[in-house]
Amino acid sequence: MCSLSEGMTSPIVDVDTVDLDGTLALIDVRREEDYNQGHITGAVNLPLASLLSGDSPESTVKLFEELGIADDTKVVVYDDTFGALASRVAWTLQYIGHKNVALLEVTYSQWKELGLKTSTEKPNIKSAKHSLNLNPEIMATAEYLEKAKEKDNVVLIDNRERLNFLEQHIPGSINIPYRTLATDGKILRTKESMKNLLKNRGIPEDAEIITYCGSVGTLSGLAYYALKSIGVPNVKLYVNSFKEWKKLEKPIGKQENAAYWDLSAE
Repeated sequence: MCSLSEGMTSPIVDVDTVDLDGTLALIDVRREEDYNQGHITGAVNLPLASLLSGDSPESTVKLFEELGIADDTKVVVYDDTFGALASRVAWTLQYIGHKNVALLEVTYSQWKELGLKTSTEKPNIKSAKHSLNLNPEIMATAEYLEKAKEKDNVVLIDNRERLNFLEQHIPGSINIPYRTLATDGKILRTKESMKNLLKNRGIPEDAEIITYCGSVGTLSGLAYYALKSIGVPNVKLYVNSFKEWKKLEKPIGKQENAAYWDLSAE
């Protein structure tokens, strides 16, 4: 276990505030074999695949309880995949009602490059009790999305690669590829840069914003936290994303005669 010098108030935590000798739960969401080869000192392992294999909120709560996470535990999540996998795990914690969870601002590789502490030792874990208080206001279903996207104050953001978006997308959505969310050495842009990105794309910060990607909400989970990092109050994740939308045979848009990328959007 680890700790923060102060309580977490931001959805993103910088490396300077992480103390490796206290009561913060660090969750490493990489594969078990990668975790075993080295991880941030004190981190516990929860591969994203293990989380996604759960078939109910109750089974998800049990997973976190087995990692020693109680209702009042401060949690920081990291990965080595530009923050997307960590975002999905952090969002799931929020969805089951956990109040104090954030992303680490860097990946594991970036942490090592900074010369910070790593270990191959697994921490002793004492199981805990965690309540289940679902937080439905941060999740969009296909049914909800189909109705909401017709409203003037709702913005739908597609976080897939530009070519995927041009080929097929949910009608009315705006493309902000996940790769545009990062900055050198960190998983997300600065707050000022992120605000400028939204402004340049014509997205008001007081809108209800729904993010989606290809299948399980990883890329769009990163966008969810990018938006929360600048204080956007009403953000939802369409967690089953475009894969489900197509399976349900919902309307699909295609952008004809489009340039690969309009640099003015930056």
